[in-house]
Amino acid sequence: MRLHQALRSRIAAMSALIALSACGQKPPPAAPHPPEVAVVTVRRGPVPLSLELPGRTSAYLVAQVRARVDGIVLKRDFKEGTDVKANQRLYLIDPAPFRAALDSAVATLGQAQANIASTAAQAERFGVLSAGNAVSKQDYDNAVAARDQAVAAVASGKAAVETAKINLGYTQVLSPITGRIGISQVTEGAYVQASAATLMATVQQIDPIYVDLTQSSVEGLRLRRDVASGRLKLQGPDQARVTLILEDGTQYPEKGTLQFTDITVDQTTGSVTVRAIFPNPRHVLLPGMFVRARIDEGVNDGAILVPEVGVTHNPSGQATALVVGPDDKVAVRTIQATRTLGDKWVVEGGLADGERVIVSGGQKVQPGMLVRVAAQAPAAPGPQPAAAKEPATPASASGAQPAAATGPATPTSPSPEERLARSSPTR
Repeated sequence: MRLHQALRSRIAAMSALIALSACGQKPPPAAPHPPEVAVVTVRRGPVPLSLELPGRTSAYLVAQVRARVDGIVLKRDFKEGTDVKANQRLYLIDPAPFRAALDSAVATLGQAQANIASTAAQAERFGVLSAGNAVSKQDYDNAVAARDQAVAAVASGKAAVETAKINLGYTQVLSPITGRIGISQVTEGAYVQASAATLMATVQQIDPIYVDLTQSSVEGLRLRRDVASGRLKLQGPDQARVTLILEDGTQYPEKGTLQFTDITVDQTTGSVTVRAIFPNPRHVLLPGMFVRARIDEGVNDGAILVPEVGVTHNPSGQATALVVGPDDKVAVRTIQATRTLGDKWVVEGGLADGERVIVSGGQKVQPGMLVRVAAQAPAAPGPQPAAAKEPATPASASGAQPAAATGPATPTSPSPEERLARSSPTR
């Protein structure tokens, strides 16, 4: 009997000790929640390809009007900054000395022509007499030489007359092309010289007008490959079209065409020149204006558009993107992104159709880390608005809890064991 009582006392003491230990035990810490990220689901599709380059406009034709004879400018026959026609008179240089020179040349020519008649007749008579030994052979040879000299004098006189006419014509300074004339470099009464090639004015044709674009040698290499492969056409109905953006940001209404790419790379800048031509009927474009041109190269049927916030570059300069796999783990991908379209990168390789690219929260995750997708949005090809940084509708493709579950846990009712432990006295 005493033995049973001792056992019951020992069991009661052990129960009390267990209850005391249960009261002082802390619950195990909760597992940390995986970080949240926002993703965009990328899709392959047709993407228009374009290349934007800076450049400057230059005149289609440029003619520098220079003095070709010496003299005093008597008259200016144009208004600065206006349009002039080809062969329109711009200046008049004093023609009096050149008229006198022409008259002198004409007189000399007449004298030579008169002399040729007598020398020719004498040579003919001496020829008959020489056959009968009436005159010496030497006299006959001298008569023939005099006749030939008279013929040469006539030819020289004609050339002198022609030269005098040309110089007299140069006193009327004509426009060599049709275009717009600039500032007159000389005034009436100024002395101009042919030997110094005095610049008098400049005429420029600006309809059409050239646009010289600056392109890096790497981009130029790709452009030449596209031309060689037929992807980009320089002639015909399918030739590449060029859109011009003016200095104030507005788009020029006329479309241009690509002409050629220069074959020389600038050694100081590593760039080449690409020339396009634009119609300029209203003379909106002036030579020397800074513009930007967008070359429409066609459509890439297998490209993917990725928001700029989802693309980074590693220390080697390669473009990379963080993707969330089917197991909700992060992986890094090296992609081929060489150009942009709006606020998106055009990716031609490195991503598969339907993959989820992280566009928000990527700075707090590492490759291989488990994450929770807080928002998803499809990325269709073509210009799209930037992905929202805040999740619009909390959801998870893998069945994870919504974003609201990251806050403090809602209190639940205690179990019967916990109520028993709380009711036991604490010693």
